[in-house]
Amino acid sequence: MTHERLATAAEFLHEAAELVEDNDTRERLETQAETLREAAERERGLDHGALARITHFLDDFSADAAGEEEVQQAIAEAKREVVAYRETVEGV
Repeated sequence: MTHERLATAAEFLHEAAELVEDNDTRERLETQAETLREAAERERGLDHGALARITHFLDDFSADAAGEEEVQQAIAEAKREVVAYRETVEGV
């Protein structure tokens, strides 16, 4: 089962990674994108705790990307997808 919103979020993060010049930042974005891509392919997606950590990560990266409008836009799109997915997760 594929969780489309997680896969879409991963695509946005890959896009953001391609736009940044700093290698460390690019690697961190790619790592997060890969986490989302892998979760999208598993039968069971991510729980609320993991999704909360991801949204905090995205908030931090968006703040760090101040002035880089395209990067911020891609991160915001990824976050929207993660938040929309989280609304479908049972529990907390």
